[in-house]
Amino acid sequence: MYTVKEIFPTLQGEGAQVGRAAVFLRFAGCNLWTGQHKDKSKAFCRFCDTDFVGYDGPNGGKFETADQLADIVLGMWNSLTKGKTASPYVVCTGGEPTLQLDTPMIDALKKRGFTVAIESNGTRPAPRGLDWICISPKAGVPLAQREGNELKLVYPQTGALPQLFERLKFEHFFLQPMDGPQHRDNIEAAIRYCMANPPWRLSMQMHKLVGIR
Repeated sequence: MYTVKEIFPTLQGEGAQVGRAAVFLRFAGCNLWTGQHKDKSKAFCRFCDTDFVGYDGPNGGKFETADQLADIVLGMWNSLTKGKTASPYVVCTGGEPTLQLDTPMIDALKKRGFTVAIESNGTRPAPRGLDWICISPKAGVPLAQREGNELKLVYPQTGALPQLFERLKFEHFFLQPMDGPQHRDNIEAAIRYCMANPPWRLSMQMHKLVGIR
């Protein structure tokens, strides 16, 4: 059984794959925050801007099998590309997708031609078979997944300095300015850090800038 908040076609808005057509498969639930505002002050991750509670979002629901869910994802991709030749791309996210994403689900997506990516907080090992692993560490939480394709650090975070992660086995290192009241200051701080500390690169949330999901 898979509990999914929402499934929707869009463009990847962050990191190394920014601008790429994708289907976002958002699993419900997270291990760092309940998703309830009353609990946010006690959460490990207090800057989350995503609704991952329940299964009431677009195309969300409870799915009995991996094949059933993968067929919905394929339908979303086909609605995006309208039959044009393209490489299907799905981003498994949350919440925290490793709470539910497993090898049967990955296999079902791959059988339908998908390149399978994950966006995770890294507190749990990523399942085998993924094509792209993006990890976004959170301050004060042990990192279980210490290698992958990209590490995307929301910046600044007290106790999560970039130099703590730059020796890990990732191909790309991104600083993403923390959203909120200090966003402009955080952008400037991230720019300064990236300019002084290659190979860190700046990641902006393109989807917010252009007004898409």
